[in-house]
Amino acid sequence: MNGLIVKGIGGFYYIKTEIGLIEAKGRGIFRKQGITLCVGDRVEVSLLDETEKKGVIESILPRKNQFIRPPIANIDTFIVVFAAATPKPNYPVIDKFLITAEAKSIEPIICINKCDLVSKAEAKEISQIYDSIYPVVLMSSKTGQGLSQLKTLIHGKKAAFAGPSGVGKSSILNALHPKAQMEIGEISKKTERGKHTTRHVEMFSIEGGGMLFDTPGFTSFEFGDDMEAETLGNYYREFVKYSPMCRYDDCRHLREPGCAVREAVESGEINKLRYEPYKYLYEELKNKRKY
Repeated sequence: MNGLIVKGIGGFYYIKTEIGLIEAKGRGIFRKQGITLCVGDRVEVSLLDETEKKGVIESILPRKNQFIRPPIANIDTFIVVFAAATPKPNYPVIDKFLITAEAKSIEPIICINKCDLVSKAEAKEISQIYDSIYPVVLMSSKTGQGLSQLKTLIHGKKAAFAGPSGVGKSSILNALHPKAQMEIGEISKKTERGKHTTRHVEMFSIEGGGMLFDTPGFTSFEFGDDMEAETLGNYYREFVKYSPMCRYDDCRHLREPGCAVREAVESGEINKLRYEPYKYLYEELKNKRKY
């Protein structure tokens, strides 16, 4: 029978099936072939003990996407969380999450948390960087602002949190699904960075439809070897609209004459806080290739 891995801990996997939850281990072939079983995997499982509901995982059905750390698969959407303040937004880091989502065929949702710490005008100014590109939720896990909007956006989807440490990912997950009871680490006043102690990966169904990965979350990304500086612009949705109008087919949108992307930045059609991180990340990728 087929099922969905909803929890993995200590080499045991808990699989949601038509007959209920089955505890199973993977066949030895997975380890021999270096294949990691992931929460979120659709798998084929054989029942070994019907009474105890124990079984063995025979195969993994085709994946939409996969991550090794944390080991999760088939994500539909990233809830990309950052704080309006404390800590201040780090736009190159935020773009890394968005670029990774684009590269993995994951639909991002921008979630600007801690909006209770800034004025409405300041929150709106930040949201305008993204609101013509991605769904944006202005949120406060403290007051509950934006919670119902976020629930609507993730309805029927498998969602995972991504974002820097200390921005309130755990608090938002707890608000969406209180039974998750994630441990919220004390935020260091010195570094303004969060501490998280989740020891396993699990998926929870949330009220109204949808599933959440309960993980430490994605707090940082390093671009893999398959990411090239020359193709970086392809992962900026607003660039793709203008790049066909550039004078040169291989335009990098940096100093080339006749660059439609830079013209759109100068005219305000592309936000400078998207373009400046692009330049920073382009240089990072170009320099990485030298070593």
